[in-house]
Amino acid sequence: MATKSYSYQAELLVRDYLLADPYVPYTSILGGIIICKMAYDVTQLISSLYYKGYSSLTKIQRIEWNNRGMSSAHAIFITLMSLYLVFFSDLFSDRIQGLVTFRSSNVSTFTLGVSVGYFITDLAMIFWLYPSLGGMEYIFHHMLSIIAISYSIFSGEGQLYTYMVLISETTTPGINLRWFLDTAGMKRSSAYLVNGVVIFFTWLTARIFLFIYLFYHIYLHYDQVLQLHTFGYLLNILVPIALFIMNMVWFAKIVKGLRKTLAKRQ
Repeated sequence: MATKSYSYQAELLVRDYLLADPYVPYTSILGGIIICKMAYDVTQLISSLYYKGYSSLTKIQRIEWNNRGMSSAHAIFITLMSLYLVFFSDLFSDRIQGLVTFRSSNVSTFTLGVSVGYFITDLAMIFWLYPSLGGMEYIFHHMLSIIAISYSIFSGEGQLYTYMVLISETTTPGINLRWFLDTAGMKRSSAYLVNGVVIFFTWLTARIFLFIYLFYHIYLHYDQVLQLHTFGYLLNILVPIALFIMNMVWFAKIVKGLRKTLAKRQ
């Protein structure tokens, strides 16, 4: 009986507080931070047990190693959820009446909150170890992400376009794997070459073609975009443009690096 009572109380706590509409943004952000800490610790544990070279890394390399494990976990989670919500669920479907730019749900809001929790955690680590984990471009990217996603959470505006942008996180695990291979001394391996080719195509798809589709979708639904509040309108127009420019700059570096790797192979 006592077990049932505790179970019922826990269920009430989750339903009436943690997942209640007013609290979802806050509990999801806090949950995202906690999950990031867990992913960091799990990466550290698994690496120390199964990768012999982990102990020989410098302190800053181990921190970055664990940090990249954390960012990969977030990238996989947010990519899967974004793909589902954008292309497979009915939440943002044109078949449903109503403005697509004002649609949201507890699930979509909670998912965005977890992502904000990640960006806050990663940004704190970047500041703490600056510039070892990234320079000003990473700070700009993360701050822009936190502002845009947070506004989408608390206003309920433009969540569709926020998720379209977040699909671009699908390139993160490949980028991190490239760093892992390089740090492990496998830069001349076949895995490193294959990884570079995969990064090229995933970046082209998720950060170039997908953004072009996003701009086309905005064009088709521009009458709905115009009904956003001024700040929401600017975020949904300017943030994708700014990120697209950054994606093009980084893509040029990826092409240059891939060409250099292929040239060494010949």
